[in-house]
Amino acid sequence: MYQINEFSQREQLDAALADKVAELLAAAINDKGRASIAVSGGSTPKGFFAALSMKKLNWSAITITLADERWVDMDDSASNTKLVKEHLLQNEAAKANFFHLKQGENLDDETLHTLCIAANEQLLPLDVLILGMGEDGHTASLFPCSEEITQCLASDSPALLSVQPATAPHQRITFSFATLAKSGNTFLHISGSSKKQVLAQAIAGQEIHEMPIRAFLQAPDINTQVYWAE
Repeated sequence: MYQINEFSQREQLDAALADKVAELLAAAINDKGRASIAVSGGSTPKGFFAALSMKKLNWSAITITLADERWVDMDDSASNTKLVKEHLLQNEAAKANFFHLKQGENLDDETLHTLCIAANEQLLPLDVLILGMGEDGHTASLFPCSEEITQCLASDSPALLSVQPATAPHQRITFSFATLAKSGNTFLHISGSSKKQVLAQAIAGQEIHEMPIRAFLQAPDINTQVYWAE
């Protein structure tokens, strides 16, 4: 299930989403002493990152990670880690913990196994999940074009998987749908008329392998809050 929240300006969306996420993180810390959040890359979340980074929270009790990451050096322009460090791990949020998905040289079974154990110990289940969405309906690195898409969407998948998209560069590491679906609060952050059209297409169909974002929009036990601005 889903709910669409529309804003006339991206700045309004960024402020509203930052307020809501800060509220949820504070509540999680109050409830269990710590909180975790996974964010997504791209240019869309930069304003939201900046707004959230200014919130006066107990950031030392918060662990931030990524929903997915390209397996590139952390100083590469394609690195989502670089994006988060430059735009979110700043100001008040500089005190937050960061769980690196890109660890080591090779994304092999041993690396995935080690990271899955660490993720389960340190941050799962996520309190907050911020998703993005591609023009093909992918989210995180759940790509419809990848050979791994069936495993990515399976209910018994491990927490983290390696993905090689056929239509996008770089090997990826991504949290599986089964793991992301257990997040306490799920948001889809998108902007622009083209993404609104993709969203409408996703809502209109049922086949999740064709557009993986449908898994989050149509699952009856996931309340996906869509935040959209032109």
